[in-house]
Amino acid sequence: MKPRTLQCADKQLSFKAPVIMGILNVTPDSFSDGGRYNKLDKALWQAEQMVADGAQIIDIGGESTRPGAQPVNEEQELERVIPVIEKLHHQLDVIISIDTTKAGVITAAAGAGAGLINDVMALQSVGALSAARQTGLPVCLMHMQGEPRTMQTSPDYRDVVEEVKTFLKHRADQCMAQGIAREQIIIDPGFGFGKTLAHNISLFKNLDSIQSLGYPVLVGASRKNMIGQITGKEVDSRLAGSLALATLASVKKAAIIRVHDVAETVDAVKVALALSEK
Repeated sequence: MKPRTLQCADKQLSFKAPVIMGILNVTPDSFSDGGRYNKLDKALWQAEQMVADGAQIIDIGGESTRPGAQPVNEEQELERVIPVIEKLHHQLDVIISIDTTKAGVITAAAGAGAGLINDVMALQSVGALSAARQTGLPVCLMHMQGEPRTMQTSPDYRDVVEEVKTFLKHRADQCMAQGIAREQIIIDPGFGFGKTLAHNISLFKNLDSIQSLGYPVLVGASRKNMIGQITGKEVDSRLAGSLALATLASVKKAAIIRVHDVAETVDAVKVALALSEK
């Protein structure tokens, strides 16, 4: 079977092997690297390093979605992300993803050179789905119970795998009904977004059930609290745990693995795939 590909503006992405997405938070308050790359020169340096290390996508976020994070208005978010997208688009040969929930940011980011829309609200915000459709870009739809400010207060499910799966199918169907092609949709079960450790573990163990929907699946759990809960380590000491999860995700045939530590993840995935091939 021919490996599936994704058209991201003027660039094509192949899912022949897991794609590594590097995280670039241009925020002052993201849970792991807030404030490190919110200056243009530092953001460009970090993006260049991630591309050199093997990232095929750079995911740029201008609003923190950590539990308890304060909302950012559209003007602030645009001021943070658009200069970075423009700079990266002109200087690096890489797919740029915009991590946003806002229609205005989606439109402006596409105009600045973004090739993928990554939305933790699955395009449910006012105007977001329409804006995404008009860009013609592929979309990543994530599941989240609640909203970032309160999502970890008391997450509850009867059957987390089936509920997440049903939600993602519904949102993908809504996107297709509005004119977004099936081939342009990625799904993300949303590890750590309105989920306990038990929920996260159940979702990961049953990743094949989410994949049965027929869309490429993104796994994003780098340095997250689920790893801290398992290992007992603080954010800056979660590299080994993150690599273990990324390794298992690659063996489980995740299409995209979203990470902070690109070089280490690229090596871990290469070894995992070489040793797991039959």
